[in-house]
Amino acid sequence: MSEMKWALVILAAVAVTGCTKKNPPAPAAEQTDAVQEQKPAVAAVEPILPLPSSVDVDMDKVILGRSLYHDTMLSGDGTVACVTCHSLDHGGAEPRKTSKGIRGQIGPINSPTVLNSGYNFVQFWDGRAKDLQEQAAGPVANPIEMGANWDEVVERLEQNKEYAATFAKLYDDGVTQANATDAIAEYEKSLITPSRFDKFLLGDQDAITDAEKKGYATFKEVGCTACHAGINVGGTMFQKMGLVKDYFAERGTQLTDADLGRFNVSKNAAEKHFFKVPSLRNIELTPPYLHDGSQETLESTVKIMGTYQLGRELTDAQVNSIVTFLKSLTGELPAHAKPAS
Repeated sequence: MSEMKWALVILAAVAVTGCTKKNPPAPAAEQTDAVQEQKPAVAAVEPILPLPSSVDVDMDKVILGRSLYHDTMLSGDGTVACVTCHSLDHGGAEPRKTSKGIRGQIGPINSPTVLNSGYNFVQFWDGRAKDLQEQAAGPVANPIEMGANWDEVVERLEQNKEYAATFAKLYDDGVTQANATDAIAEYEKSLITPSRFDKFLLGDQDAITDAEKKGYATFKEVGCTACHAGINVGGTMFQKMGLVKDYFAERGTQLTDADLGRFNVSKNAAEKHFFKVPSLRNIELTPPYLHDGSQETLESTVKIMGTYQLGRELTDAQVNSIVTFLKSLTGELPAHAKPAS
């Protein structure tokens, strides 16, 4: 079968399974216009869209959110912060199979990257949070993650003179859960990482190598862009893990509640094993891979995606070429991302 027919088959399969799909939030209008003015023709014909060079945020709230994101005060025993499972030194994700919470408790799922997460259509693997602010509230109160009580967290923040003064300056009602999660969300929204590949999309043909261009062509030809497209190279739909072949039957480990994915939220049997398609930006920085953290390398992950999502056995040459392309999606953190040392 020709490569074009394969792409059509995959697109048809996606439609048949009833993927839920929404448009990701757009960058600020002035930045969108700037991107379009630079090279509208290039961005218009590609399945992947370029990240803006900046995003419209309230920097005072960003700085407050950055402090909260890195502060263990938000956890029940003062040992865990947001950054514990979303490390900026690990592509906004974690170097563990699944998350580790307070008192050494082990979570059920691999932590997704926080970088560029403002462009996801929903948050968490199962999509249970509609936006970054709703997402920020969850782990703090989760008993096996940060294990805190929001009322107690608010009280601790109010007793901290610096936090109390900053909240009073930025919010009319001072320290509240809503305001704390708003600030964290504003910080996370600011964590965009434009890459060399974005420069290529905007017309700079020298921004990526010939090998990376070939890898991008292979990525499109085998059908990866049926799910990994848009500004975040993913994050715009739910998709079944094991779309064309039963991944869980062949994985060799016991099925977990986390493996049920979207079903845990919707209780719709047709959505068992559906997950939010992850972003591939900065993917080389975030092993291990997949929701279950079962894959240590990009090569093995791409191979598995070929088998279970595309229904084809990718050759080593194809796998290596795609991995070469994926590494061009690694970007740079904004200067304000990490607290001053």
